[in-house]
Amino acid sequence: MSEPGTRPMIEVRGVSKAYDGGVVRALNGIDLRVEQGEWVSLSGPSGCGKSTLLHLVAGLDSPTAGSIVVNGREIAGSAELDEYRRSELGLVFQFHYLLANFTSLQNITLAMFGNKRSRKERVAYARELLGDVGLVAKERQLPSTLSGGERQRVAIARALANDPAIILADEPTGALDSAATAVVLELLRGIQRERGVTILMVTHDPGVAAAGDRVVYMRDGQVVADAAAAHGVGAEAWRGVG
Repeated sequence: MSEPGTRPMIEVRGVSKAYDGGVVRALNGIDLRVEQGEWVSLSGPSGCGKSTLLHLVAGLDSPTAGSIVVNGREIAGSAELDEYRRSELGLVFQFHYLLANFTSLQNITLAMFGNKRSRKERVAYARELLGDVGLVAKERQLPSTLSGGERQRVAIARALANDPAIILADEPTGALDSAATAVVLELLRGIQRERGVTILMVTHDPGVAAAGDRVVYMRDGQVVADAAAAHGVGAEAWRGVG
């Protein structure tokens, strides 16, 4: 895995986001740098702008001002955002968004539609990914027959289907109990170490945020603290910026 600090994977420069003709400002001049292979947790109280920032990096929305450079590519205002998301990103949300009428294996193979792998190669790789998340025995099961933690693990496998350089995760453990949360966080850590994937994760939970290498705290659309996870996370730190 590439060591964090090799080169920036995500650079956010002076990014603002306003709604309702500028009346509502969700982000106010955000600067953020995430190194290749680093796991950065965006944390803070509800409404602080952390999910807005993640969605801008994902190209799901456009900034009002500023620049967002991902893996050397300016995405703010880009006309090729579908290709960007397909080639660079793996997206994981609080809710798994698996297709209800398709098996675990099918949900993953469908995510590979349009890439250069043959059907046989897609199926083989989907099985490999299910093995990576510990669910190879669940390949024929529908989402409704899986536990919440298992569904989220399938969603993570799906996010890896096109070998992304970056995983963007928005409250990936928000709907899980503590045991499933621990499994998902350990899984993400393993993916980071083994694949060299960069992770940008949103969470309101300080314990979950501490799983990353770095925690960036936000409040009122601004970054108010940025610290190594081992030194800046905990109940006292959380109360200090909430």
